[in-house]
Amino acid sequence: MANRINVEKEEDLQAQIEEVEALSSIYGDDWCVLDEASRIFCIKISNDLKGWKWTTCLQIMLPPDYPSASPPIYQINAAWLHGPERAKLANSLEDLYVEHVGESILYLWVEQIREFLMQKSQGSETDEPGEVNVTAEEEVDDAEDMPDFSMLKLNTIDPHFFMEHADDEELPPIKHGNTITDRRSTFQPHAASVVTPRQVKNVLQKLLENKKIASATHNIYAYRIYCEDKHSFLQDCEDDGETAAGGRLLHLMQILDVRNVMVVVSRWYGGILLGPDRFKHINNCARNILVEEGYTGSMDDAAKSGGKTKKTKGKKTK
Repeated sequence: MANRINVEKEEDLQAQIEEVEALSSIYGDDWCVLDEASRIFCIKISNDLKGWKWTTCLQIMLPPDYPSASPPIYQINAAWLHGPERAKLANSLEDLYVEHVGESILYLWVEQIREFLMQKSQGSETDEPGEVNVTAEEEVDDAEDMPDFSMLKLNTIDPHFFMEHADDEELPPIKHGNTITDRRSTFQPHAASVVTPRQVKNVLQKLLENKKIASATHNIYAYRIYCEDKHSFLQDCEDDGETAAGGRLLHLMQILDVRNVMVVVSRWYGGILLGPDRFKHINNCARNILVEEGYTGSMDDAAKSGGKTKKTKGKKTK
């Protein structure tokens, strides 16, 4: 029993760190860390419309047994939010949690609040909104203090699935994104639309034909393929020696609810250790190319419909 409890705690901690890192990549400077040790975070949310800019701050604390058993403890900071409006928003957040018990919920909460602000701005254009200050993001601890994400649970994949498609299956176009350079390390993303594992293999082979990409210290990748007949995802990831990077990349793709796409991030190590910043650059690279190539176009629809990001159990394939 004690071992089982410890395993659940470790899984919750891994899920929390993955979720926080993905949200930091998605929301950038609007996301900040108030107290890393106590798992307290804050995100500034606005309606993103011209004219009056309705803004609020969602402050959250993650209990040790979130997301498996307990919801986040939260506080909505907005001087203009009172009475029935505050109750209505709180009820909508609680309803979302009930619909997704046991899953990561913060992204859905943030987008629900954003939708609430947009509705308010459209219905109360003459009211003057308030503004809330946000604490600057604190530095993250060294990567050595972070849990290992290499055991991410994925969909079960039948090995025969790889053999059902011809070797000469059409190679999808591969897009190459802009590079990020930090302390002589360079990161570059690549993306391709894929609908079969064979295409994933072909994309990798094609990329590695490029001598520069093949010489990268790491080529981290993740992919998600939606299976219409089973209403489930075929997904996997690879660290390529950068421990935990593949799992973090896949978690970002899950939160963005992208499908039928593969992302590869090449890193050329420059001789200076970057610590946890390397994961930030990997995720930022991936997010940039997914946005630029239009794969995140369904994000708003997914948020409104409560798109799920729950991981499914299974084996990892290479």
